Formats: sequence, C-alpha cells, structure tokens
Amino acid sequence: MNVTPVTSTENDGEELVNNEEAQATSTQETSNESGAAEAAVEGTNSVESAAAPADAGDTEGAVEVEAPASEEKAEENTAPVSLMEQLLNENEAASSVRRLEYGQAIEGILMYKDRDDLLVDIGTKSEGIVPQRERQSLSSEKLDEMHVGDKVLVVVVRPESGVDGEDGPILSIDKARTEVSWRKLQQQFEAGEVFEVDVVGYNKGGLMVEVEGVRGFIPASQVNALSGIGDSEENRQSQMSRLVNTKLLVKIVEVNRDRNRLILSERQAVREQREASKGRLMNELEVGQIREGVVTTLAKFGAFIDLGGVDGLVHVSELSWARIDDPKQILSVGQPVKVYILGIDQDKQKVALSIKRTQPEPWSQVTEKYHVGELVEATISQLSNFGAFARLEEGLEGLIHISELAEGRVERPGDIVKPGDKVKVRILRIEPENRRLALSLKRAAEDTTEE
Repeated sequence: MNVTPVTSTENDGEELVNNEEAQATSTQETSNESGAAEAAVEGTNSVESAAAPADAGDTEGAVEVEAPASEEKAEENTAPVSLMEQLLNENEAASSVRRLEYGQAIEGILMYKDRDDLLVDIGTKSEGIVPQRERQSLSSEKLDEMHVGDKVLVVVVRPESGVDGEDGPILSIDKARTEVSWRKLQQQFEAGEVFEVDVVGYNKGGLMVEVEGVRGFIPASQVNALSGIGDSEENRQSQMSRLVNTKLLVKIVEVNRDRNRLILSERQAVREQREASKGRLMNELEVGQIREGVVTTLAKFGAFIDLGGVDGLVHVSELSWARIDDPKQILSVGQPVKVYILGIDQDKQKVALSIKRTQPEPWSQVTEKYHVGELVEATISQLSNFGAFARLEEGLEGLIHISELAEGRVERPGDIVKPGDKVKVRILRIEPENRRLALSLKRAAEDTTEE
C-alpha cells in the first residue's frame, strides 16, 4: 500500500481549507470596510440632504446653512495658532523695550513737570526722571516755556531704578544741552561756517573763547591782531589781554567731542570771508573813488590797505605830498585811512591807491596862501651843493640858493644851516606850474637886522 499519496492529499486538503478560510476572512474584512465607507458616504449625504432646502437649485440657501459649521471648524483650527502669535507678540514687545546706557542722548516726550522733577517718556517701561540737580542750566523762564507733549533732549546718567526712592532712569537736561552744543558745533564745522565768538580769557598759547556754552581755543598764530607785533612775549601778552571781552570772527578747524577739544581760527575766517566778498568788491571799485580802509602791512616800498575784502597798495610816493622815506613815519598797522583809487587790474586782482590825493595838493593853493616878498617860517629839509631846501608845510618846499644863504661867499651850505633847523625866509618867486619856490635866508636876516 502506497502511503505517500494519501499523506499528500490530506495536507493539500488542509491547505485548501486554510486558504478558503483566509479568503473568506479577507472578503469579510473587505466587505466590512466597504460597508463602513458606504455608510460614511450615506451619512454625509443624508446630512447634506437634510441640510439642503427643498429647492436644490437655491445655492444661496446652501451657503448660509454651511457657514456656521465652517466658522466652528475655523475656530477650532485657529486656537493654537492664536496662542503662538500671542507668545511671539509678547516676545517682540519685551525685546522692543529700549535698553539704556550711561551717557546716551535720547529725544523723549515730556509727560509731567513740577518744581522738583520732570518725567520724560523715552521708550522704557517707566518714564525717566529729570531731577532738579540735572537741570540747573534751565532758567525758570525756559522751564515755563516747556509743556507736556513737547520733545526734549536728555542724556542718561543712571540707566536703572535706584535705591534712593527714584524708581526710573535718571536723565539730565544739563548734559543734553551740552550735547546739543557739540552737535551744533559739529554741524558748523562740517558746513565751514564763519561766526562770532566772545573772548573770555587768554594764556601763553592764545585766546580762550565761549561758543554755545563750550570752551574753545584760538592759537596765537591764528589771531590777526598778533601777527604784526613782533616776537616780544610781553607785547603778545599785552595785546591778548586787550582782546578779552571782545568779539572775533572765527571758523572751527577742529572739533573732538570725545577729547572735549574745540580749536578755532580767526585768520582762516577772515581770509575766507574776504575771498567771498572780493569778487563783489572788485566789481564795485572805480578809478577816482575815495574809499575808507585799514592799514594791514607796512613795508619800505609802501603800505597795504584793506578795503573790506580787497587789499590795495599805496606806494611810498603816494603816501604824502611831502617826501617820505619810510611809511612808518606817518602810518601804523590798524590805522584807519582814506584812500584814492588810482588804478584797478581785474586780471591780477590788484588795486593801486593813494593817500596824498585825498588831501588838497599844496601847490594848487600856493598862490592863495603865500605871496612874493612875504616873510615865512620854514624847516631845512635837505642840503645840496647848490643850496638848501626849506619846507614851508607838508608837500611844499622851496630852494634857498647858495647865494641866498648869507652875505658873502658860501663854500658849503652846511656851514650855514643843517637839516631840521627852523629858519625865517623871504619868498622871492612863486612858480606853481613848475612847482618851484625861490627863497632867501640872507634877505630875511637883513630885514630882521634893520628892524
């Protein structure tokens, strides 16, 4: 008997049974899932059918019914998001609070003021306090002009609340006003402005000035009044002392807030101002005009005169109708004078001036003031081989010929007179067209003897 085939059949039968049971189970699960899905669909459809109006084509009614359900669903979904946004907003608000540092300058809003304190909103959790000790520079008039809501610049002197009962940052208006001054000075420096300052003192190196409440310094080399007084320290100190309590035109050449350093220059300010007005003044000048000026420089060949932005030269021959060897004989630096414009060179920006032509020429009036035969006083001005020159007045000289110096033969004029001698002379001849006067010393002496 063959056993093997029988065993195989039994196993096959068992496998078949098992497979059928698995298929049945799978089919049942599939059927259950399908049924659940259909039920879900039917349920949804039934809800929609119940919610729908009788008229299926009325879409507005369908929307109105569905809206509350959508809103409830949106509310359920947005609740966690709103909480997150709230936390983020809180973090942003906390991080936006201003962090203060000592010395920080802030523009705030005045929230309250009384006799003792000012409260200023500077963007912190609590208003900053300006105690009375930090607004000493604020006059009562200025304080009265301040109103709640006004902008005010302050400087932080204590960033946090203290243990002295002041529960807010401590601010200072005094330091802020100084900060404002430095800001303005920085702007003036960058703009190259020229302005006036008060001289409040001096030291060995120069002048001390007050600018917007800030102490500044003008080196002696930058002060115009000290340029023509030589190297004598005594003269420099004396001149600087005379400048105290006066005003000077200056320009800022260095500003350093960190080092509390402010350097100014009068020389640069005057030079730039002169350059700015030079072109305008050159167009205004005309030959023949008489202008007022100030002596700025003296030299052997003449004097330079400032006409208010333009320097003109008065040659030594145009200083006076009299003979002048050195301008210092009649002029000094800083002296105001009247000048006559002789010539203008626009290309070279030069102006030729005359002082003597602002005065009447002596020779034009000689016949009105003097007459032939008249006895007058004169001063011996110079000697020559043929006689001596005598000055009747500035710009008017005559010749005493050697033959008219004394009775008899005269070998040398110096034997009779010397420069500087005061003498009486007789007028022998007047020639205004040739600018000549003939004088006699011996005839004056004869007349005096006869008297």
